[in-house]
Amino acid sequence: MNNKPTLYTSLSPALLNLYDLNNSVVVIIDVFRATSTIASALYNGAKCVIPVDSVPKAIEISRSIGGIAAGERDGKIADGLEHGNSPLEYTREFVEGRTLVLTTTNGTRLLHMALERGAETIISGSFPNLSAVVDYLASKGKNVVLGCAGWKDRFNLEDTLFAGAVIHRLKKHFTIHCDSSLMAEQMYTKHKNNLIDFAPKLTHYHRLVERFGLIDDIRYCLTPDLANVLPEYKEGRLTCV
Repeated sequence: MNNKPTLYTSLSPALLNLYDLNNSVVVIIDVFRATSTIASALYNGAKCVIPVDSVPKAIEISRSIGGIAAGERDGKIADGLEHGNSPLEYTREFVEGRTLVLTTTNGTRLLHMALERGAETIISGSFPNLSAVVDYLASKGKNVVLGCAGWKDRFNLEDTLFAGAVIHRLKKHFTIHCDSSLMAEQMYTKHKNNLIDFAPKLTHYHRLVERFGLIDDIRYCLTPDLANVLPEYKEGRLTCV
């Protein structure tokens, strides 16, 4: 008898409603850059990260608690905020002991969608915390939905590559009857040794590098285990497990 838990990959927030989140661990994936930034901030000692869905809410909450209001819209620092969505911005000297209130175009929105759909457990994943995500999922023995944030409900490659990296390491622990998961793993296997060289083919690379010069962000976001912590969402905030 096959008693393995199941694993599915949602390639876009627009597809999330097709999956049962109630008894699953949902992994929020926004490689460029929200979940990479969350891992970076927590790794560097942030007290927690509060993900919110609007700039006014980020400003209001950060003022009330003395936190850091941060976020982006369309890849650049959102109007009204002083800090953006770069994982390199949140050094230990800046963020240690502080609370980051973060709003982004795709990742924080997907997290709130998962909450609305009854997700039992929510964690965030990116290449900088790949091993922590894999170890956590292997230890829990629960059904998993890998949720790719994409770009404004559209498919993107970098989130799918990360999903593939997780599947590549975990597939023996799960029952996977899901073409999107099979595709993600095949894509990752093909490019796993040259992710940074592959990056210029990604559309979001061009948004971030050609418009804003954020090549160092791209390298960080595609490098495994630079910030190997496990952010879990509980009671309105992401903290390290």
